Amino acid sequence: MVRPLSVLNVMSVLIVMFALAMLLPLGVSIIYSDAARRAYEVSVLATFVCGAALWLATRGSRAELQPRDGFLLAALVWTALPAFAALPLWIYLPGISLTDTYFEAVAGLTTTGASVLSGLDGLPPSINFWRCELQWLGGMGIIVLAVAILPLLGVGGSQIMRAETPGPMKGTRLAPRITETAKGLWLVYAAMTLACFLVFKVVGMSWFDAIVHSFSTMSLGGFSSHDASFGYFDSPAIEAAAIFFMIVGGLNFGTHFLAFRKRSFGPYRSDPEAGAYVALLVVSVLGVAYFLLANQVYPSFWTALRYSAFNVVSIATTTGFASADFNEWPVFAPVWMLFLCCFANCSGSTGGGIKMVRAELMVRQALRELMSIIHPRAYLPVKLSGQRVENNIIFAVLAFMLIWGGSVIAVTMLLAASGLDIVTAVSAAIVCITNTGPGLNQVGPATNYAVLNDFQTWVCTVAMLIGRLELFTLFVVITPAFWRK
Repeated sequence: MVRPLSVLNVMSVLIVMFALAMLLPLGVSIIYSDAARRAYEVSVLATFVCGAALWLATRGSRAELQPRDGFLLAALVWTALPAFAALPLWIYLPGISLTDTYFEAVAGLTTTGASVLSGLDGLPPSINFWRCELQWLGGMGIIVLAVAILPLLGVGGSQIMRAETPGPMKGTRLAPRITETAKGLWLVYAAMTLACFLVFKVVGMSWFDAIVHSFSTMSLGGFSSHDASFGYFDSPAIEAAAIFFMIVGGLNFGTHFLAFRKRSFGPYRSDPEAGAYVALLVVSVLGVAYFLLANQVYPSFWTALRYSAFNVVSIATTTGFASADFNEWPVFAPVWMLFLCCFANCSGSTGGGIKMVRAELMVRQALRELMSIIHPRAYLPVKLSGQRVENNIIFAVLAFMLIWGGSVIAVTMLLAASGLDIVTAVSAAIVCITNTGPGLNQVGPATNYAVLNDFQTWVCTVAMLIGRLELFTLFVVITPAFWRK
């Protein structure tokens, strides 16, 4: 049975924590003396008061969360926190609608990187900082951070962790206690973000650009402080640094955690996804580079390789940065990139999409079905890294794939019915559900989502939330059986 008051009590703590997170852009606003200071002062106060009031109203309902409570909390966090995150944008930006501010906040927290804002270079530094901080917080998941803190308040976090963790094998623990797992993941995440920041500064970014782009790179979010994204820098060294950290962000952070703890590359070699992930990226980068060269898009192979490497890795890892308008490339290249963003990332990464492990399991299941036709009496288990995968996991992945495909079709049909051309509708559906950001045609890398009407914007907003919570977490909450005793 779901206990909404207990869930709301935990939610109140998260809202108060979120108010504290707003102090960082407030500090940036004070340092740069920009015009958004009042917007943050009001937002911090309003968010803190709402969280404190909710805590006072539910303080008598504190209890250990059960499985259903965890799913409800995950759904509430990712739908309610963007409303608070949108406050600074709504207060500061003149004429912006509530629909657009909520969309921008959801795009930040879900690490989608789709934006309705233009003129980023002229925005106050604190606004760009807040947008990218949202992506950093959303990258590993605000709830996972809370798992490390809530036990101190007498609230366990194992059910939250299960609802939030991406991938089909959610039960795997990297440390004996779930709290230690969450702390370890965040420490690795923070350490890699710091490394990314330092490398960006060394290769030529300003201090501010290095900070905000390290946030959006390690989270695989894609927000930038410049309208031209990484095309603004026009630097092979900066692009190479971003490629490396985007690839790192697309790997399983559980694998990073084990590698750090063991001080060995062994966990990467034994990771069932890592090898296929890297191989797919390398083959795709080289293939698209040769394709661009053959179609005379760029004059030399090395130039084609430079733009192919950055943009293919960016879209495949669902980051969404751009160094060129790939919407203008021959159609095969951007379509292949959209195909990659559907599944290239590893489970447990900060990216979106189906995840490589699910794709691998589906390929192995398909091969098993083919072999069972040839050898109907043979025992043919599905194995991953030499370990047999139970049929219940296979069935769960099959169900996920069905719902994922149905969601893409449904979003595409709604967008097409509302007046978008089919290429824009299909690409917007894919990049929103995979949390990638830039699509094709009207939502390509040279434009943004401001061209959509309110209905289309809300459809894309829901698609981003569905993708970030990997479908089941959000859909299970709206089923009648979830609320029955």
